[in-house]
Amino acid sequence: MLSSLKNLFKSSSSDSDNSQPKPPSNQTSHATPPPDSRTKARELVLGLQDEICKGLEVLDAEGKFQEESWKRPEGGGGRSRVMREGRIFEQAGVNFSEVEGNELPPSILNQRPEAKGHKWFATGTSMVLHPRNPYIPTVHLNYRYFEAGPVWWFGGGADLTPFYPYLEDARHFHRVHKQACDSVSPELHKVFKPWCDEYFFLKHRGETRGIGGIFYDYQDGSGILYKGQNPKGIAATVSNEIGSCPKTWDQLFALAKSCGQAFLPAYMPIVEKRQNQPYGERERQFQLYRRGRYVEFNLVWDRGTIFGLQTNGRTESILMSLPPMARWEYGYSALPDSREALLTNLFTKPQDWFNDETLDDQCRPFQAID
Repeated sequence: MLSSLKNLFKSSSSDSDNSQPKPPSNQTSHATPPPDSRTKARELVLGLQDEICKGLEVLDAEGKFQEESWKRPEGGGGRSRVMREGRIFEQAGVNFSEVEGNELPPSILNQRPEAKGHKWFATGTSMVLHPRNPYIPTVHLNYRYFEAGPVWWFGGGADLTPFYPYLEDARHFHRVHKQACDSVSPELHKVFKPWCDEYFFLKHRGETRGIGGIFYDYQDGSGILYKGQNPKGIAATVSNEIGSCPKTWDQLFALAKSCGQAFLPAYMPIVEKRQNQPYGERERQFQLYRRGRYVEFNLVWDRGTIFGLQTNGRTESILMSLPPMARWEYGYSALPDSREALLTNLFTKPQDWFNDETLDDQCRPFQAID
């Protein structure tokens, strides 16, 4: 999710493909953005990009981000930062984008006609980190803001994709993001966690991309938490049970800030713990094989990638989310009772990471508990 349009219209295409969602129809936000909303949103995501890049350079100790600024002919632009062949990160991309225009595409106007005639604005930051050591998970983050006249919303999230998982790493990542959500409202994580499991799902494989995290979209203060595509899923069910949960613009801004600033505390301890763990060719080949799943999701199911490529997004930034190396193997099956089988059977399925005590018993035989 690393481009201007790809980040910022992540869920806005209305193609006939089921992977293309439609924005909530004819819903006017119940809260009003402040006069400086665009400036505040821009400064927030710019600050997150700077903060995260600085933290990652300190963590890697050798790799440095190379920055490239770019302009979008239709209006706006961004800055792409990439680290290659670092001590820890084989490739890491952290992007900022700010785009605008005079007229929204029909795919949005058909659903939000009240935005017609208004200049639109969107800004966001997004990143994907691909470490070299198979014991360090791949990770993704995206936070964004959209505005066009009376229409506005926040969206974002972060998710973790381990290859050789550890139960405490999964719990730590989820715990930190739950605390970030809870700082605004204790109801949010109850919906955003299963929404993440639902979104980062490879339908053709019947598995999640990783262990999830949080995901939310179309948060416009109207009080409806879940605005996804599965009305019968867990996230929708929980949202319906919670009922109306209205938030002000400032509260949703605080949510994006809290969750964005939670990234380094959620991820860095995992890297620090795993960075010196020795691995061999078997682990490397399995990592490359599982990276293939990451590619499959981004190119087949990720709505941001599809929309970005279809709407003149910056191709290099869009595809920077892909790993530098990956592989596919026909008919691969993990050996029974192996760490690879543990990942396949347990860590690519939605789990109750905090309350399911059976997870400890399932992970202990594979030394997946510290």
